[in-house]
Amino acid sequence: MARGVVKGFGGQRVLDSLDLAVDQGAIFALLGPNGAGKTTLVRIFATLTRPDSGTITVNGHDLASDPVRVRRSISLTGQYAAVDDVLTGRENLVMMARLLHLPRMAAKSRAAELLDVFDLQDAADKRVKEYSGGMRRRLDLAAAVIARPPLLFLDEPTNGLDPRSRNQLWDVVRELASDGVTVFLTTQYLEEADQLADVVAVLHHGRIVAQGTPAQLKANFSEPGASRTLDEVFLALTEAEEISEAKTEGVIR
Repeated sequence: MARGVVKGFGGQRVLDSLDLAVDQGAIFALLGPNGAGKTTLVRIFATLTRPDSGTITVNGHDLASDPVRVRRSISLTGQYAAVDDVLTGRENLVMMARLLHLPRMAAKSRAAELLDVFDLQDAADKRVKEYSGGMRRRLDLAAAVIARPPLLFLDEPTNGLDPRSRNQLWDVVRELASDGVTVFLTTQYLEEADQLADVVAVLHHGRIVAQGTPAQLKANFSEPGASRTLDEVFLALTEAEEISEAKTEGVIR
């Protein structure tokens, strides 16, 4: 949960008194154009960036006073796969498990389990540099859930993937959520949010301008008797904000 979160860079506010709440066990999608502040918000939640002001609670832990417990209860997968190209897929997972203090045999067992879950058995002993983009993303996600975190942050997880790889990753995310993992994902793919998310929020110029289920957003921003896609809702919301801000700026001038 976030209340009144503010973050600026170089005198410009990226997050502007932002309020946000995510239900446990949900898939929550944060939408927004480039520069809206999505990655900044994820980095703040993950204790990688400090907010200028505001209060944040993650899994019941106050981010300002107890960042260590926050870090222990989350996992983060960024926009680019953070795996070692020189190692095999299996070696990557065993290494990560050992870094998380799993005993050697338990680390090997967990790696084998995840290779199966993420459909990487056939490539388990190949070097990661031979993997496709989709395989690398699945391996990266597997590494992120070795310890099965209560909360998983996915920052544009399917960026640059082909449709088949994207669908495979969606299936994995659904399985994680069905196992009780809360998933917080940022994305620019409206279809991704529509297909995956229980709740969608639209971030624009550092503020949440709309929030609800995909069906609610499409219903609330459609004319009577009409039906909008989530893409059309997103464009309508962001364009309305641009017009509103332009009018405000004109009045101030």
